[in-house]
Amino acid sequence: MSFQLTDYEAYDFANRRHIGPSVKEMAEMLKVIGFKTLDELIDATVPPAIRQKEPLDWGPAMTERDALFHMKQIAEKNKVLTSLIGQGYHGTTTPAPILRNILENPAWYTAYTPYQPEISQGRLEALLNFQTMVSDLTGLDIANASLLDESTAAAEAMTMAKRSAKSKSDSFFIDENCHPQNIAVMRTRAEPLGINVIVGCPNDLDASAVFGAIFQYPGTHGHVRDFTDAIASLHESKALAVVAADPLALALLKSPGEMGADIAIGSTQRFGVPMGYGGPHAAYMATKDAYKRGMPGRIIGVSIDARGNKAYRLSLQTREQHIRREKANSNVCTAQALLAVIASMYAVYHGADGIKAIAQSVHRKTSRLAKGLESLGFDVQPEVFFDTITVEVGALQGVILNAAVENGINLRKVGNSKVGISLDEQTRPETIEAVWAAFGGNMKDDSKANREYRLPNHALRESEYLTHPIFHLNRAEAEITRYMRRLADRDLALDRAMIPLGSCTMKLNATIEMIPVTWPEFSNLHPFVPKDQALGYHEMIDDLNDKLCQITGYDAISQQPNSGAQGEYAGLLTIRGYHAARGEAHRNICLIPTSAHGTNPASAQMVGYKVVPIKADDKGNIDVADFREKAEKHSADLAACMITYPSTHGVFETTVQEICQITHDHGGQVYIDGANMNAMVGLSRPGDIGGDVSHLNLHKTFCIPHGGGGPGMGPIGVKAHLIEHLPGHPEYGTDVGPVSAAPFGSPSILPVSWAYVLLMGGAGLTQATKVAILNANYIAARLKDSYNILYTSETGRVAHECILDTRPLDEAGHVSVDDVAKRLIDSGFHAPTMSWPVSGTLMVEPTESEPKAELDRFCEAMLSIRGEAQDIIDGKIDPENNPLKNAPHTVRDLVGDWDRPYSREQACFPPGSLHMDKYWAPVNRVDNAYGDRNLVCTCPPMSDYAEAAE
Repeated sequence: MSFQLTDYEAYDFANRRHIGPSVKEMAEMLKVIGFKTLDELIDATVPPAIRQKEPLDWGPAMTERDALFHMKQIAEKNKVLTSLIGQGYHGTTTPAPILRNILENPAWYTAYTPYQPEISQGRLEALLNFQTMVSDLTGLDIANASLLDESTAAAEAMTMAKRSAKSKSDSFFIDENCHPQNIAVMRTRAEPLGINVIVGCPNDLDASAVFGAIFQYPGTHGHVRDFTDAIASLHESKALAVVAADPLALALLKSPGEMGADIAIGSTQRFGVPMGYGGPHAAYMATKDAYKRGMPGRIIGVSIDARGNKAYRLSLQTREQHIRREKANSNVCTAQALLAVIASMYAVYHGADGIKAIAQSVHRKTSRLAKGLESLGFDVQPEVFFDTITVEVGALQGVILNAAVENGINLRKVGNSKVGISLDEQTRPETIEAVWAAFGGNMKDDSKANREYRLPNHALRESEYLTHPIFHLNRAEAEITRYMRRLADRDLALDRAMIPLGSCTMKLNATIEMIPVTWPEFSNLHPFVPKDQALGYHEMIDDLNDKLCQITGYDAISQQPNSGAQGEYAGLLTIRGYHAARGEAHRNICLIPTSAHGTNPASAQMVGYKVVPIKADDKGNIDVADFREKAEKHSADLAACMITYPSTHGVFETTVQEICQITHDHGGQVYIDGANMNAMVGLSRPGDIGGDVSHLNLHKTFCIPHGGGGPGMGPIGVKAHLIEHLPGHPEYGTDVGPVSAAPFGSPSILPVSWAYVLLMGGAGLTQATKVAILNANYIAARLKDSYNILYTSETGRVAHECILDTRPLDEAGHVSVDDVAKRLIDSGFHAPTMSWPVSGTLMVEPTESEPKAELDRFCEAMLSIRGEAQDIIDGKIDPENNPLKNAPHTVRDLVGDWDRPYSREQACFPPGSLHMDKYWAPVNRVDNAYGDRNLVCTCPPMSDYAEAAE
């Protein structure tokens, strides 16, 4: 008897990669919710008026084998040459243990931002190492845990200087030797904020006329200058100084701190992170202690846990957008955590001596290259340099550049008569010889014959760096491999358990989708190579954009924004440009619901908009009457509204089209936040319901992994009338300025999303959305008798997430939302999103990736917690000494006498926990107040590590 799958069974089998529940499990779940079919549930959940008319269709879903074959064919259209273009991007070698054990390891790349510190101690330590590395190299007191890229870090430093300087000037000086993309992004940021940018030679700086200045060190064309005197003059005028420094150069050159700099920024890309056609890479920012509270981004700090043991946590600015909203330092709420971890491990792997040796080697190679070119009669500038030289070649420029390409080398075109060359740790003698050949020479490189240094004596580094023992312990591969494993074991990532974070959409990052990321055809391209060397990239981006347009209903996509917050900013800039082009630049009012993401008002502030908040009604929906009133009141100046759909309360609001129409009637544009697209793909399109622009979190709906708080991508989709106002880039000669350093943001992670849409097909993506809604409604149905589901639609349904109200537990028994979250750790779960968008609640989003067994395990844990809370309320257990207040429980809690009024088994193995594969939090509950009172943001003494290892 032959066996043949039906179409539906075959379809289900093919998509079990991303869709957790089986067909049988879906039927069981639907029965609990009260529906016979999945389509009946969807019809009761998604308003008919917003349903898209045509299904997604770009052909059948690909098999894994076919998808990889297809992607490899496209990737091979990229030409991987040796790029010596420089301009902030360099060849680098990722040590194999780091490549395999971090970049390609789901224990690291599937982790979420460490908002729950007890289950994030591994990555928090790695990020603390990063901060220590940056602080040491820059000679400044405190560093953050990374920013998006060097150019946006420069823009952040400019606005930080504006906030912090005592100078009353509105002008900012930019060293003309800064990388062009840095200058361009700073110009973009400055214009809406009314900052006057002055670009010029540092020698011409009038410190009394500016609130701050930024200097590139070394300069984009290789110059190494000591800015001590310029910085002193800035300080005399109450202005601040920023230095954009190459961290490898700082191994040999005087640090920004020694020059007196107030802020240092830069990129750690060349610390083991491939160029990736522009990203993702971890930028850094460091500053003096006096300015730490003005610094954007995340800062890792050292605190203690409930037993007084050392514990790490996020400090200071963490999620400040949700507190300070439009008054936040920045809209940055993410980082490049995974890439910062790689860079920090690169420093741990090589140590201070190794980093210095690499820097010396790169400089000696550059010196040999320069001497050879001088022997050929060329004028090489500057006289002193680190790794970059600029050669005057006159009319031979085109000939030399073409000859270099024929020899497999990309050089930099500088003006009409010069060629720039930047060497790196991957430069081999053959590379130097190929460059000489392009200049007409026929010489052999002898590394022993010429060990000349051309570093400036006045700027040589004398101070130590990377002195902490962590940068000296791990020389052997066995030791560093075990160190990385120990850190990973301290964390709870998606490879270990469900992470049901509302709005953050922690779904499967399929292994097959991750494989192309490290292919050399994608990872080893410089972002500014000639377009004909990146045809594969452009074909992939164009195809992905076409599919995203079909999914969203928009007419064009820009992939430049490299985070969701960056996407918000870029989308509002696009709207701003549209109004200005129509002679309506005065429009500056942005209507934002009070329930909106905290980054929304911060982003509006960054483009110079005034935020007008809109109330929510009793059901959590936008108050249409209040919206209409505010729109009418500000009609003449209305620029935009920013809404999230489905709402941040996890509901498909039926008034969304009315909201959009009101905005358009008063001349505004509609920005629809794409954070909740996982509830819309294949069912509803933001471009059809009235949106003019949306950002898409590719690290949410489209499977790019969160990486412990980055990488991310936040491309924006726009309607046709906004296309000409999308972000541009100086490398493409556009009039519109860029928002990110590279033209396509962080393109080396786009293969993840591209593979996802190829593997799923239109029908598969639609099914994923339906199951995401099914899973959320299943959890709501199972828990509704024990927890109030705070918001539902008129039909009693939730979208892809639901809000559990834990406030009654606090009111009746002083069981806080924190207590519930920490107790979930004992069951091996990351807590749902806490106290947002409603304080004292949990927002749960299971995604479509989770099978029924994991959903049930979570529900069992939540029901058990509700029972323990009831015991406290009923007086059956001590209100202060109980499993909820003492959670999470660690292995150390099992040692010694047990004097608690509940058993060890109840403490450590509550319902939902896996007895055989129990996850143990490495620390007890972290004391946040202690950490704020005793702020320590660099590595603690090594004795603490020894104690922790006992």
